[in-house]
Amino acid sequence: MVLHISPYSSACLHFLDGLSWSLVFPCYWLLDRLLASCVATSLEKRQRSQDPCSFLTLCVLISAPLYLLLLLASLPFALLGFIFWAPLQAVRQPYLYTYCRPDKHQAEQGQAGLGGVGIGEWRPQGRSFCFCSANVCLLPDSLARFNNLSDTHRRAREVGKRIRNGASRPQIKIYIDSPTNTSISATSFSSLATGFRRTSSVDHRPDQTHTNNGPADAETEPLTECPIHPSGATDCPVHPVAGDQSSSKCPLHPDGADTMADSPLHPAGANNSSDCPIHTSGEDPNYCPIHTSGVQISISAPEPDAQEEEAETGSHRPGEQAGGDTGSMTASRESLTRYHGGDGSIGISSNNTLSHVPRTSIFKRTGRKRRHGDETFDHEISAFFPANLDFLALQEVFDHGSTTRLRRQLHRYFPYVLSDVGRYGWKGCCSRFKFLNSGLMLASRYPILDARFECYPNGRGEDALAAKGALFAKVHVGTSHQEQRVVGYLTCTHLHAIEGDASVRCEQLDLLLQWGAEFRQSSSQPPEGQKVLEDLVAFDVILGDLNFDNCSSEDKLEQQHTLFTQYKDPCRLGPGEDKPWALGTLLDPSGLYDDEVSSPESLQKVMENEEGRKEYLVFPPSKNQCPASSQKGRKIPLKGNGRRLDYILYSDEGLQQDWKLEIEEFSFVTQLAGLTDHLSVAMRLAVSTGEEEP
Repeated sequence: MVLHISPYSSACLHFLDGLSWSLVFPCYWLLDRLLASCVATSLEKRQRSQDPCSFLTLCVLISAPLYLLLLLASLPFALLGFIFWAPLQAVRQPYLYTYCRPDKHQAEQGQAGLGGVGIGEWRPQGRSFCFCSANVCLLPDSLARFNNLSDTHRRAREVGKRIRNGASRPQIKIYIDSPTNTSISATSFSSLATGFRRTSSVDHRPDQTHTNNGPADAETEPLTECPIHPSGATDCPVHPVAGDQSSSKCPLHPDGADTMADSPLHPAGANNSSDCPIHTSGEDPNYCPIHTSGVQISISAPEPDAQEEEAETGSHRPGEQAGGDTGSMTASRESLTRYHGGDGSIGISSNNTLSHVPRTSIFKRTGRKRRHGDETFDHEISAFFPANLDFLALQEVFDHGSTTRLRRQLHRYFPYVLSDVGRYGWKGCCSRFKFLNSGLMLASRYPILDARFECYPNGRGEDALAAKGALFAKVHVGTSHQEQRVVGYLTCTHLHAIEGDASVRCEQLDLLLQWGAEFRQSSSQPPEGQKVLEDLVAFDVILGDLNFDNCSSEDKLEQQHTLFTQYKDPCRLGPGEDKPWALGTLLDPSGLYDDEVSSPESLQKVMENEEGRKEYLVFPPSKNQCPASSQKGRKIPLKGNGRRLDYILYSDEGLQQDWKLEIEEFSFVTQLAGLTDHLSVAMRLAVSTGEEEP
């Protein structure tokens, strides 16, 4: 199947669409601005109340009539454009596929990640993959204000920056070897002295890329300040002088430095946490995360590939991307010795070793991972998106301009993106006119082989104005020794949102399962006249905003749906009961701009506190509380940890014999604080084949 790289099958139709939309757009923009001027966010109300001259209020009073006059003047042109634009939507492609070709220089330096090298041989011991789902609320500005959000285009750009900055961090984990402590800390660049845990993700942070839809945004991000030295310092013991690529000595452990006293981070006589830039206040002064015994850390970083192949952009068939290896990057004890002992270069050799650790936010505290009771995997509330993120599913990316800005940012980390998903106007089963598309977006670090979008036909009320549906994708994650493709299936969806319409959501879940089975069957069929080996399925994952939670009494019908017999929810114990650590993902819109939750770190701290969750999360509606009103300051008792609307589900049905899926970690992510009214969710899933590594 050829993926759609253009909204239309011909350049003529594409030109007519652009021409007609250019006539409609002024009216659309003016209407959006007029409505936006009438709906103020809580932040704007606060700013106006602090304006002694009422300048902001005066601007609104002047701009609103001006917008109205210009809107009336643009109506005839908009009507003419609409006459041509609406019929064209019937032949518009259901999604836009874009592929990013990494810069050649980056690929030569080994920092192009999966985008510069292709799919490598499937390792006998298997691999792990990281998935993330986020509702980003990128509605037209006037509609986003009803969720207390504004400036959609700015938010879209910032959402993309935060996602790629969080995902491109080096993956560093510290495993504490203690009979009484099972937590995992990913807080700092700590001990480099003991064993490493294998991880299969690849770090990737390209600086400059090109897409088949134009050049990527060339903006640069400021580096996160290192806590070892203040701004402007040049003698940091961790960061060598810029441009020094010849030193083979470890900056943390000089020759002969075997004790904490020999470390440049601990001056002579430094016995308390205030003297150490790594120690935070309140920690054990005798514990240093740089020098500690009984800990293990894992580091994943880019892996250079000398045999890079040029990948073509434009109209190409899926699976015909560049060749190479997308395997994991894992440091071993021998490679660590080379890192410290010196082999003539900074970092570790290119064979399964660390080549370069960029100065990123690895020193920031991301959250403490815990295991609850007999849980087999780690869970945390993190201020950052997980490092080495492989697949990202987004919902509510409705605004066209925001889609372009967000896609440009994501392409600096994800080579493959499906965007502009859904239909406009009238089309097939969508009997009502669709003013908005589905709002779905899917980004991947692995090549996309096939994709399909299906629109839910049973939308009601205001939800029927958007082409909500399900996006299915098949990705190529490796090749076996027998030359069989190893693939994975992804489903991104956004269900009906209106409360009380449980039957509508259940019908949509039925369709979701039916369409998913049909997609897997059709995509696994070989082309006519060709004999190919059967694909090996590594995973089948559903991500999205299902608009119901597992603890509300009003959502009992959805909680008992057969979806949860075919797919597993890591946060769920059973119908109506979540695991104790599971967290609600819907934030109270009225508190989005409070100082207590204005940054990822502060929102993380609030979510770790029970009282904070009661203050800033939306809970299931009760008889004593109007669902539409704010929950801040409410005195009625609240049960649970809020409404969990965002899900990541996985299925182990249809896997190869002896293959097993195991969750490594599950995260609730606060990095989009102030940009959306949802928390993001992330899951790292390990696929084991039952074989041993030779």
